[in-house]
Amino acid sequence: MSPNNNSNKRKQNPKVKFNIYWLYGTIAAALFLLYFMDGNFNSFKKDVSWTEFQKVAQKGGITHITVYSSKLTAEGTLTDSAARKTFPNINTNNSSGVKNAASQSKAIIATEIPSTDKFEEAVAEWNKTGAFKGDVKYEKSGDISNFIWGFGPILLLVLFYFLLMRRMSGGGPGGGVFGVGKSKARLFDKNNDQKVTFADVAGLAEAKTEVAEIVDFLKNPNHYTELGGKIPKGALLVGPPGTGKTLLAKAVAGEADVPFFSMSGSDFVEMFVGVGASRVRDLFQQAKEKAPCIVFIDEIDAVGRARGRNANMGGNDERENTLNQLLTEMDGFGSNSGVIILAATNRADILDKALMRAGRFDRQIYVDLPELGDRKEIFLVHLRNVKIDGSVDIDLLARQTPGFSGADIANVCNEAALIAARHGKKAVQRQDFMDAVDRIVGGLEKRSKITTTEERRSIAYHEAGHATVSWHLQYAHPLIKVTIVPRGKALGAAWYLPEERQIEPKQAILDEICSLMAGRVAEELYLGFIDTGALNDLERATKMAYAMVTFYGMSDRLPNVSYYDSNDSYGFTKPYSETRAKVIDEEVQRIINEQYERAKQILVEHTKGHNELAELLLQREVIYTEDAERIFGPRQWTSRTEEILKANESETKADDNQDTKTDTGNATVSTEDTP
Repeated sequence: MSPNNNSNKRKQNPKVKFNIYWLYGTIAAALFLLYFMDGNFNSFKKDVSWTEFQKVAQKGGITHITVYSSKLTAEGTLTDSAARKTFPNINTNNSSGVKNAASQSKAIIATEIPSTDKFEEAVAEWNKTGAFKGDVKYEKSGDISNFIWGFGPILLLVLFYFLLMRRMSGGGPGGGVFGVGKSKARLFDKNNDQKVTFADVAGLAEAKTEVAEIVDFLKNPNHYTELGGKIPKGALLVGPPGTGKTLLAKAVAGEADVPFFSMSGSDFVEMFVGVGASRVRDLFQQAKEKAPCIVFIDEIDAVGRARGRNANMGGNDERENTLNQLLTEMDGFGSNSGVIILAATNRADILDKALMRAGRFDRQIYVDLPELGDRKEIFLVHLRNVKIDGSVDIDLLARQTPGFSGADIANVCNEAALIAARHGKKAVQRQDFMDAVDRIVGGLEKRSKITTTEERRSIAYHEAGHATVSWHLQYAHPLIKVTIVPRGKALGAAWYLPEERQIEPKQAILDEICSLMAGRVAEELYLGFIDTGALNDLERATKMAYAMVTFYGMSDRLPNVSYYDSNDSYGFTKPYSETRAKVIDEEVQRIINEQYERAKQILVEHTKGHNELAELLLQREVIYTEDAERIFGPRQWTSRTEEILKANESETKADDNQDTKTDTGNATVSTEDTP
């Protein structure tokens, strides 16, 4: 017999699993039937008065009588003729008469007797007259239902007790009350079908190298132990949300041929006292039994927050007890040989120092936002299943998504596919990706929002002011697109390509403040009034000016002084006097005023170009880099991102000419390392 036939038989004859609710239903149905059948499962029964019972007996309609002394009731079995009169429908479906029907089922009438003595006197009189010649039986119990209703509740309570104890001891689904201290970790092994490997993780070269070493140790431990080395006991993945920390842990599970326990930090926390510590003990006990293995705790900050920061008025803190047990299990007197801990968080600053020390988490692997080359690799991964045409430029997409995480890039690809499907296209085009980026960054277009002619003119001159000034500043971000179509909460927006610098020079911050002030300057110069549209620009410029003075020490009057506290221990007290606060405010105002005047000077010098750009924006609603280049000429300064792309292109062409294979990824990383 072939395997297919066996599988088909299993499908046709599936095993029926027992469900405890079937037992409940069976008991309820039995009680229901017993209540209505009253113990006589093959009879017709009718309750009558004592007078009517006597009349039937005096006419000879009763063959024998059963008396239940405990209930003072009597039941009389009727003759065929009496049964026909009492139950007219007893032979409705039988044309052969009552005799056949009565032989198949008994006809009974029941009554309450006044007393046993009076009943015996009545029976004696019936015997004298010859109306009743049958037997009289005396019984204590009326029917089986008396037994059920008398002892049934007790039996049900006993049954319910055993079922409850079984569920509480972990025998039922969910583990029950006594299973609440068990670990909720999911176990992945080499037989798992849904595997994620390092090939599915784009970018993160350094992070993959770190965790790959852990995987290699588990596969070949002798390669390290022969030289006296010890593998780190724990590795902490730290980085912003969406950068791929959990995905990297899944790749470790897919690459390692060892058991992999995965759970969230919040799974340890429970409303019952001591449950978190119990789950920690159970988790490490399971891990020791499966050693060598890997334990991954996602969002460990839920249980690893620094102790003592949130005093709870001397009460018991379940989270701190759980953390104490975790610290003991990770590096206590016990041995956890072969158990490696991986954890992920985006709040490493709030973790307890005892958790971060060597011996527990020996390594901290920082998973940063992807750079230009990494973003290109991430796009290539997420575009595997997306139908695109030749107009899609992946290099351009990587350039126009600075600061995007891996999750954001995945969202861009998905949003572009949805936009293309919405327009009935057979492939996703370049414009769909551009619209997806705009949708994610700026929000949904609101062309239905009503704006007056004066408002549109104010928005156009405001956005043109930003574009004009940024075009003529060295460190300002290069312009990509300007629009006056309302999008999200903004009435207009300008898209720039931020420089991916590791450090910011002072002049770069000043140029950024100058370009932010250009919108209000344009309103004052060319419209003769100012409005509330510059709120976001003023907020950002003020924050940057305060950062220059109080954090970076870039003020002329307060040089080389920083009031930045990485531990945030100042609380409600400022680390400077009121006199120094006045100086800080004066310096911030001076910086903003100087950049305001600088932006005004640039706009005055390029009034013609600004007005032409504003009118073109009013006419077309959207302008691009090509329009600004046509009006102002080529930009004098080349952005760092453009330099990187040109360097990569030149290296690629040189490699093609020499017909040699080189690692272009390493060349990209080495180029981006220079600030």
